[in-house]
Order: sequence, then structure tokens, then C-alpha cells
Amino acid sequence: MTNTAPSEHRSGFACLVGRPNAGKSTLTNALVGEKVAIMSARPQTTRHTIRGIVHRPDAQLVLVDTPGLHRPRTLLGQRLNDLVKQTLGEVDVIAFCLPADQKVGPGDRFIAAQLAPLMTGRRAVPVVAVVTKSDLVDRARLAEHLVAVDQLAKEVDREWADIVPVSAKGGFQVSTLEDVLVSHLPEGPELYPGGELTDEPEQIMVAELVREAALEGVRDELPHSLAVVVDEIVEREGSGDPEKGRPPLLDVRVNLYVERDSQKAIVIGRGGSRLREVGTQARQGIERLLGARVYLDLHVKVARDWQRDPKQLRKLGF
Repeated sequence: MTNTAPSEHRSGFACLVGRPNAGKSTLTNALVGEKVAIMSARPQTTRHTIRGIVHRPDAQLVLVDTPGLHRPRTLLGQRLNDLVKQTLGEVDVIAFCLPADQKVGPGDRFIAAQLAPLMTGRRAVPVVAVVTKSDLVDRARLAEHLVAVDQLAKEVDREWADIVPVSAKGGFQVSTLEDVLVSHLPEGPELYPGGELTDEPEQIMVAELVREAALEGVRDELPHSLAVVVDEIVEREGSGDPEKGRPPLLDVRVNLYVERDSQKAIVIGRGGSRLREVGTQARQGIERLLGARVYLDLHVKVARDWQRDPKQLRKLGF
């Protein structure tokens, strides 16, 4: 009888980078199979590095979703960029997202130049070029874009470890990308217990769900000016009945911060109508997340020019 060696298990971290609205959060959710990163058509919606965890028999892939790298115009923008660069130095592989429906531009070249130093040296980090939103273009345009992405590496005198076109919404090549990212991980044990999909604290996830709902259908300047902080999540006394299978009622109190009174009016809406819509939409996601009934108490406050004020940024968690 011969002993067969156990198959190797890989584990490690992959970071998704790209300019704002390149499809990073949608791709994170597609890989994990659950909604762990907020999605919005507005740029710059991700404020925290959200880890989605992909569990496989042969590997555990921890996905780190970051704010979009961009040329910063405010203190908040600089801090978000610093957060991305710090994250990049601590991962095993980087997925650089370049949407197929937009030409390679100055923003992509800026990011490629930031990644180039990481791709060489004693601890070189492999960079996989991921062409997102491939379902939005025809085959000829996709081929043209793939050539442009390949050329981008040559512009910074580097080579991508792989180039993978994907469609997160349609599922095209998502599993292929997963295999490619796993192939660049070192051998190692599970980093998180089986079944966990994210290591984000519940309060951060709740805040992100409220923020996502608040960003739907509002004018362009608001995403940069909106911060959400969960004040408390407490079980209402005597609200649950385990014997009758009745889950407890959680009181969730959340503050939404904007920079100007005019923005506060946008979030609240005429007679509070918009804030009620935000509450209804966010509550459904929060109840699924927490597995309990939720009373969601939302308050909109003005913190003037918080994006440029170090003290306000600290207070709001940046």
C-alpha cells in the first residue's frame, strides 16, 4: 500500500485595484458569491478595505477591495490613496482592473506607474491585469482593449503575470480568474474559519449598506461628501421570544454626515420622503446581514468640509 502525499493547500491575500468605478466591488462579490462590498454607479463608493473570503478545498483566497487609486484633490483623497498603497505592500497578488468599455487612459497609466516598483525586487508582487465589464463590448473591441492593456505594461517596462477578461455580472471567466489568483498564492493553511465570507465588523457592513442606499439616484457631488457612522446596535429589551421562534428586535442608530445644508436637503428629500426610501432599502439588507428584525433610526447631520479637516476625518473613521 502506497501513501499518497496530501494535495497542497494555498492561502493568501489578493488586492483589487483600479481607478474609481472599474468594477472592483462587483468582482469581489462575484468571486465570493455573496454581497460583501457595496456597489454603486457612483465613483469612489468604497471607503474601507473590505475583505471577501473565497473558500475552496485546495485554497483560501482573501480578497481585499480598496478605494479607487486616483490623483487626490482633498485630504480624504490622499488618505484613501495611502490606504491603497499600504494594502498593496501586504498582499500576495494584485488584480489590476481595467474596464473593457473605457479606453486605457491617464488614470490607468497613473496606477500602472504606482504598481511598477512593486513588481520587482526581493518581494516582487505579481500583478494580474483583469479586463472587467467584458460583456459590454463586442469581440473586436475586446481584442483591441486586450492589446492596449498588454501595451500598458510595456510602457512601465514590466509584464503582467496574466491578462484575464471577465464579466462579473454575467459570470464570464470569474472562476478562471479565481484559479489564476490562487495560482499566485503561497502554500499555507486556512487563514479564516470555514464559512466566513468577510472579516469586516458588523458595524462597518451596516454603515456600508446605509451608504449604498443613500447614494442611489442622487446627484454627482454627493458620494464624496457622504460619510456614515453607526452609533449603536442594541437589542430591544423583551422583544424576542425564543420559545415561539421570534427573533429579537435590534435598534440600529445611524448618523449620515454631509458637508453642506443643501446636501442634507438632498438626502432627506421633500417631507423626509427620500430618507424613508433609504431606510426601507437599507433595512432589508441589514436584516439579512444580522439575521434579526431591525428598527433603523437614521439622522442626517452637517459636518462642514469634513473631507479637508483632519479632526473631522478622525472622528468619522478615516
